[in-house]
Amino acid sequence: MKDIDIIYQHPDFWVLVKPAGESFHSEDGVGFAQRLQNAFPEQTFYPLHRLDKMTSGVIMFATNKAAAAQFGAMFAEHQFEKRYLAVSSNKPKKKQGTVAGAMLPSRRGQWKLSNQGGNFAATQFFSAALEGNRYFYIRPLTGKTHQIRVALKSLGAPILGDVRYAGGGSDRGYLHAYSLAFTWQDQPFVFQVWPDHGVLFSDAAKELYQTNFFEPSLLWPKFIIPK
Repeated sequence: MKDIDIIYQHPDFWVLVKPAGESFHSEDGVGFAQRLQNAFPEQTFYPLHRLDKMTSGVIMFATNKAAAAQFGAMFAEHQFEKRYLAVSSNKPKKKQGTVAGAMLPSRRGQWKLSNQGGNFAATQFFSAALEGNRYFYIRPLTGKTHQIRVALKSLGAPILGDVRYAGGGSDRGYLHAYSLAFTWQDQPFVFQVWPDHGVLFSDAAKELYQTNFFEPSLLWPKFIIPK
């Protein structure tokens, strides 16, 4: 198992990188959260969000109860800006835009989008073609289970390696939490990590993202999350 990659340590939180293919919770062996706790037994960690097993990237833990409560409220109020990278072998129904709807349970542990119901999810994206695949730069406005995976499947472009949602076989699940930005105690923080695993996250792919997507020049569509 890969060593734990620590990006940043603050008295109130740690920012780390979760590897692809590792469960966040201890579902089929020791998960990432427990492995972190085992590696640093003198420190108590409070999970603030999670990443699916196939998903790699930036993850954050609070290190005390007071910070955990405040960060929890910030996540609930959508005060964190997240960016994800994804790859599909299919061309989406639209090149860019917003996918929104109610997330409803489906069969075999899947979720689906509906025009009716609660559990509202909204996902914005831009995409571009490279070497026969489609690369996505994604901004989730909410934090629902599987919402990015469901959004891309609804566009006809399931994520490569995401077998649960009809993605083609690949060397990994091609979803990566690239960036996490927020303000804490009046100080802005931005953490960004390019994936270190996956043949399709190549130098050419990185150049495509840098040329077409990476901010501050990118303008996201305006969207108001329903209360």
